Amino acid sequence: PLSLSSARSLGLSDQQWRLPQLRRTTQSVRSLSEPSTVRERAAAFLMALPPDVVLSHVSAAQLWDLPLPSGLEEQVALDVMRESSRGRIERRGCISHKGGERRTTTTAHGLPVTSLLDTWVDLGEVVQRGIGRDDLVVAGDVVATRTSGVPPGSPIADAVRPLADALASRVRPRNAVLLQSALELVRPGVRSPMETRSRLVFVDAGFPEPEVNGHVHAADGGWLAECDLLWRAQKVIGEYQGAVHAGIRARSRDSHRNGLLTDEGWLVLEIFAEDHTDPHRKALMLNRFARALDLDLDPATLRIAA
Repeated sequence: PLSLSSARSLGLSDQQWRLPQLRRTTQSVRSLSEPSTVRERAAAFLMALPPDVVLSHVSAAQLWDLPLPSGLEEQVALDVMRESSRGRIERRGCISHKGGERRTTTTAHGLPVTSLLDTWVDLGEVVQRGIGRDDLVVAGDVVATRTSGVPPGSPIADAVRPLADALASRVRPRNAVLLQSALELVRPGVRSPMETRSRLVFVDAGFPEPEVNGHVHAADGGWLAECDLLWRAQKVIGEYQGAVHAGIRARSRDSHRNGLLTDEGWLVLEIFAEDHTDPHRKALMLNRFARALDLDLDPATLRIAA
């Protein structure tokens, strides 16, 4: 991207600036092709914005590579923020926010953004765009994993303290109750969004909360596996099978590992995306795990959870 002032400093005439080969990204910014990613759009727009502007909310989450609901992963409009004492940004393609003085700012991919912790709290302000509790937990798991700074196995309260402190530092944040309810379910160490969503399915259905990515050892002490969801006392394992497990080599590795676990007395049950999206399959999955865990749960509760 090239700003008008930069173009003139390079010797381009106003006539050259208006050549059809140059695409108008935003007012006073041109590029050879239309920006196709949030990084490209942000880099182009920032050329035309005041130097104190930072990217926030959904745009910051995109730049931090936080998992977002499908409707927001491809959000084109840029969330931009300044201090409250400065004027609002009035530009097509921008969603303006104030409050920059209450955020910590840094850079992601070379672009100015709100900090990872502040970005998570700010996601609570965009519930009207389609973010719910589970989405906040999914993003919170990623943030807690990146920011906890405590050894694996530490108390959960210690691991999520940076997030808790960031939330507590805000005065009357929007949707504070929703953010707090999500924070109580955040667990560090989760490897994928669907692992988080699988855990929440069981928690919401009244199951004992599974251990996240727990390590299993053989009777002789040898390490066997790291498991997505682990009910250690009952020796039951839940494994989410995403696309990375689809190939024949991956299935072979999984089968070998599951055989080793079975030999040690563990029951491994697989979870698939359809177990989340199909209510009938979801109910069957919950009942399957309830039997394996010897839980006496109300069938009506399981149906409602599904």
